[in-house]
Amino acid sequence: MPMGFYQPAQIIYDAQKHGVEVLPIDINYSRWDNILEERTGKYCPIRLGFRQVTGLREEDMQILIAAREQPFTSIQSIRDAGVSQTALEKLADADAFRSLGIDRRSALWEVSALNDRPTGMYEGQPMENAMEKDISLPGMSLPEHVLQDYSATSLSLRAHPVSFARDKLTMLDVRSSKDLDNYKDGDPIKVSGLVLVRQRPGTASGIVFITLEDETGVVNLVVFKHIFEKYRKEIVRAKLLMAEGKLQREGEVTHVIVSRCYDLSALLTVSKTEDSDAFMTLSKADEDGTEYDTKDQRLKKQKAAQLDIFHGGRNFR
Repeated sequence: MPMGFYQPAQIIYDAQKHGVEVLPIDINYSRWDNILEERTGKYCPIRLGFRQVTGLREEDMQILIAAREQPFTSIQSIRDAGVSQTALEKLADADAFRSLGIDRRSALWEVSALNDRPTGMYEGQPMENAMEKDISLPGMSLPEHVLQDYSATSLSLRAHPVSFARDKLTMLDVRSSKDLDNYKDGDPIKVSGLVLVRQRPGTASGIVFITLEDETGVVNLVVFKHIFEKYRKEIVRAKLLMAEGKLQREGEVTHVIVSRCYDLSALLTVSKTEDSDAFMTLSKADEDGTEYDTKDQRLKKQKAAQLDIFHGGRNFR
């Protein structure tokens, strides 16, 4: 049962809220659309489809699906089925080879080796770099995996990015969306999350409505016109926004009436070790800029690139 263009962030939030299992994209099980798999418990689990992978072409995936009469057992067999090198690289970025026992980093390594595969009269012979399978690659941390998940698919089944900043947010007295249930109307509150939506309806007298998402759910903010003008830069630019204000309850509807805003986007970046940096590039000269960039300059570029992974929110006027 295809689920079409259902919003990626809502898949995770709504599924977890109702106890539905969400299964990852996989070369042996996924189809182009998100689908409901055979029921194993109370609910049918959701299997994410190939359409979630940024830049992946449906034509390439239809070739893969048509050739999948039996489960694939190697990346080479997928390439032999006619799937393009570019598609394999995007699937590796999305960590879609787990059913082969190959993680993201190892898959990227193996896919890159296929560029040297024998062709013509040498087709079918072992590649010169076949022995490279014994190379031990450095493992990726959970935050690095989540960052790469968002880069490839705009979501992650492993964890929510805000969860890695929760300790620092707690030190700032920031509460999660789930914690709001413990507060009453009029209580002062601080909340933070990824910016999903900013809305400023023409009939709302300049009021801006913002939806934030953290690891426990969503929070709705109400920003009056004078507050928006004061914190315009933070509201418009932030990927991770912190808002301070008062809780407002109207029946079952809960909002935060905002009095201050802060851009905490820097908390979304992941620090990488020198070993990890060495794996990501063969030479400093291969990076943007010059080969004479200082370490601090490289780190700034790295953090800026990481922040670009997270969407800045959908804006409606």
